[in-house]
Amino acid sequence: MATQKEVKSRIASIKNINKITRAMEMVAAARLRRAEQRIDDLRPYAEGIRKLTRQASAHAGAIPRVPVMAERENVERVGILLVTGDRGLAGAFNTNIIREGMRMAATVRSEGAEPSFAAVGKRGVSALNFRKQEISGSYVGFTDRPAFANAREIGEALTARYVDEELDRVELVYNRFVSPLTQHVWRQTLLPLQQAEVIGEGAEEEQDSGEVNEAEERQSKSEWSYEPEPEELLARLIPEYVTISVYRALLESAASELGARMTAMRNAAENAETIMEDLTLEMNRVRQSEITQQILEVVAGAEALG
Repeated sequence: MATQKEVKSRIASIKNINKITRAMEMVAAARLRRAEQRIDDLRPYAEGIRKLTRQASAHAGAIPRVPVMAERENVERVGILLVTGDRGLAGAFNTNIIREGMRMAATVRSEGAEPSFAAVGKRGVSALNFRKQEISGSYVGFTDRPAFANAREIGEALTARYVDEELDRVELVYNRFVSPLTQHVWRQTLLPLQQAEVIGEGAEEEQDSGEVNEAEERQSKSEWSYEPEPEELLARLIPEYVTISVYRALLESAASELGARMTAMRNAAENAETIMEDLTLEMNRVRQSEITQQILEVVAGAEALG
């Protein structure tokens, strides 16, 4: 049985852990509200540019003369961008993305193509290196507060590799923020635009929510005129569409990470409190045992003298 001093030392250690996890929970909660606001501000714009890009693509004809719109007949190399965090202590936030990326890579290989990974966040980069996966691009150091410039850098790199025919399809995997307790893993096809789609729990509801709209239905049936021509407009729109999609993924991931960390730290703090209660009971039992032992020693000594 442990001594009273050893139990007190363990209680002090757990108490320090409890203070740290409570502080991390409060910091994550304070920053989460700002992250949610950034997502709310961007979502309508991201949805708007996606619809505009699709409309321009439909009016540009069956095969627009835009390099980034070229759809490959044979898909031999698929780019997979994983959006993770730079830090841990966020529950299964990073693990879910890595697991989905590995599952997607296995599917790509079963289709006869070769996956090419790019990763946002130190956790994703280290996990891919550990699994000895090829990494064509790594972007770290900004996952907690992503800027539009970071998204543009990533978007331009992916678009350039697609135009140069280094990639035949580009997939994006990230955590979509729903609430501090709920984050869904989403997979989005970025390029080619003809195959662009979002897959994940709740994706269909989000896409359908804005479609049954009388004003939008009238717009879809009306005649549109473009200045410049749709093909020239697409050449400008698609890189912006890719950048906005990446930026939204970075913001969603940042908020999801904060929500996951807040939940994980709350659970850790509550577990620490439970352990402290158990250790306090154990310390009381040890103290009673030591007192009983001392009494027995005194009684035995008295009987020996008497």
